[in-house]
Amino acid sequence: MISGEGIGPEVAAATRRVLDATGAQIDWEEVEARAGKAAEKGQFLHQAAVESVRRNRVALKGPMETAIAGGAPSVNVALRKTLDLYANLRPVKNLPGVKSRFDDVDVVLVRENTEDLYSGLEHEVVPGVVESLKIITERASTRIAHFAFQYAKNNGRKKIHAIHKANIMKLSDGLFLKSIRTVAREYPELEYKELIVDNACMQMVMNPQQFDVLLLPNLYGDVMSDLAAGLVGGLGVVGSANIGDQAAMFEAVHGTAPDIAGKGLANPTALLMSAILMLHHLGEHSAARRIETALERVYRDAKHTTPDVGGKAGTDEFTESVIAALPPG
Repeated sequence: MISGEGIGPEVAAATRRVLDATGAQIDWEEVEARAGKAAEKGQFLHQAAVESVRRNRVALKGPMETAIAGGAPSVNVALRKTLDLYANLRPVKNLPGVKSRFDDVDVVLVRENTEDLYSGLEHEVVPGVVESLKIITERASTRIAHFAFQYAKNNGRKKIHAIHKANIMKLSDGLFLKSIRTVAREYPELEYKELIVDNACMQMVMNPQQFDVLLLPNLYGDVMSDLAAGLVGGLGVVGSANIGDQAAMFEAVHGTAPDIAGKGLANPTALLMSAILMLHHLGEHSAARRIETALERVYRDAKHTTPDVGGKAGTDEFTESVIAALPPG
């Protein structure tokens, strides 16, 4: 367990209470992700966190603050890259009772997690001119394609859209598409389509129901997964998984919300959704389905939800209501 910062420890504690209530057999090792607790320039990834995830092979992580236009590099990105968690999985689905502009949204975004502009290769050429390198490799593109197509096949999905800008970046995004097309031929039972990223964004906010699985490089995946979350109520109600061949990290991707930290108002739903993905990954399918059912009951009833989704309950009241709503194991 990497509790995170801001509201992280509160939502992590709430999530543990719900998981414990299901009877899932989990032994927790708690570690800090940042080398120092204060988010100051120069502090970076805590090596003990990396070693813990490598040893345990599974982590549940709360939100971490990332400095903007300066400061230390992102701890979130560093964990994913250091542990080679190359597949980011973001299922986006409506929760009953959560106000949104669309109903029946059920889309999964699969994002390559290790390269693209997130490689962090940038420098100042001359004063006032900065160059940032976009890295796309056949290896990374092929393995994320295999992950996406296999996920779709295993989970009863029917269609995959590859999202790109190969009309402009003909070599980099062109290689991404070429690699995916090769993999797509191995899965003739799945419908395969391609969309330019700007058109995909427009299509997403006009008719999200047309999408099933989206396969994206790192930057477009970051943008479109947040866009998709906005269609169902925001990052506070969706989960996220980062999966590699040797380890997996399940995390809440919303902010640290320092304005409400310590006030007992935080909504643990995103981390609970991430924990559901974690339980499925661990083969604890019954516990995962029970938590999902309980969350849907609490949101449908709308009597014990938190202020961010229009309710009046605090973190503890919400958590207790989820535990009370758990169906028998």
